[in-house]
Amino acid sequence: MSKSKDSPDGGAGEQRRLQMVDIARLAGVSVSTVSRALNGSELVNAETRQRVAELARSLNYSINFGARNLRLQENKTVAVVVPYDAKSRQHISDPFFLSIVGAIADALTDRGYDMLLSRVDAERLDLASHWFESGKAIGVILIGQWRQHDQLNEMAARKLPLVVWGGEMPQQLYCSVGGDNVLGGALATRHLLALGRRRIAFIGDARLPEVWLRHQGHQQALREAGLEVNPALELPAPFEPSVATGQVREFCAAHSDFDAVVCCSDVLAMLMVQALRAAGRRVPDDVAVVGYDDMPLAAYCDPPLTTVHQPVAEAGAELVEALLGQLRGERAGPRTMPVYLRLRESAPAAKA
Repeated sequence: MSKSKDSPDGGAGEQRRLQMVDIARLAGVSVSTVSRALNGSELVNAETRQRVAELARSLNYSINFGARNLRLQENKTVAVVVPYDAKSRQHISDPFFLSIVGAIADALTDRGYDMLLSRVDAERLDLASHWFESGKAIGVILIGQWRQHDQLNEMAARKLPLVVWGGEMPQQLYCSVGGDNVLGGALATRHLLALGRRRIAFIGDARLPEVWLRHQGHQQALREAGLEVNPALELPAPFEPSVATGQVREFCAAHSDFDAVVCCSDVLAMLMVQALRAAGRRVPDDVAVVGYDDMPLAAYCDPPLTTVHQPVAEAGAELVEALLGQLRGERAGPRTMPVYLRLRESAPAAKA
């Protein structure tokens, strides 16, 4: 028996039907083609599927999964999406990506779920919604906000089950899980100040939300010590080694007066150590170096890296639990996890 517009979901169903008609008209295809495209059918070519998906997003169209409840109940797949920069093509073999994807995979396996690993252009994070909208995944875990805070808010507004590894930002609608980046930046800088260093460089692209928050903590620690923030000692290097290597070397060649440096990843810290040696400077005697993440390889560097420890193993479970909570209808608020400084030889503890 058909439902009337006055029935509990009759009006919503009619609205969806009208929106689908609008999409079909704008795309120049039939309503049945729109339906197939939104469900990821291979009977519709990729170009048409993408055009239909973009129109659906522009109209805030929500797919009605009610007719496929049984299929959804049987679906135990979560899409884990790693963005990449289209220019540098940062590899998924990056130590941080490998660690956090592995932690998520372990958490999903422990709970009886499967993982679908995918990549999207960092400028088009909204494309990650395809896996949910096509019915191939029950939700999405996205590794990194990049510079697309607004796109993520739009995805959340469409009620996409979404959790993002990243920092809590102002006016945030989506659920994020991440380390306490402000505290991490402050801990690194305070430690260097305690070592008597006063010309402290900062390496990382503050256009990225997590790095921006670490930069806030770095500046806060400098102000606490009565020091001015010196923009000349800041390098907005990306995380991708193939791009950052040259930038870090040029920075070291152009600046011989800094005595410490906060790097926003362990990989950047390793590049900095290499560049300092090439410039004839010793670590930590001439320049103390602090990294970020505390990847396993940090302990085996020469010298071993002092670094801000991120709770990656715990974060995998937290990301999964946050997503499953959304699927249970729970409120998806941001979650900030504690960080701490791991002291090693690149910036050892102050002598008593």
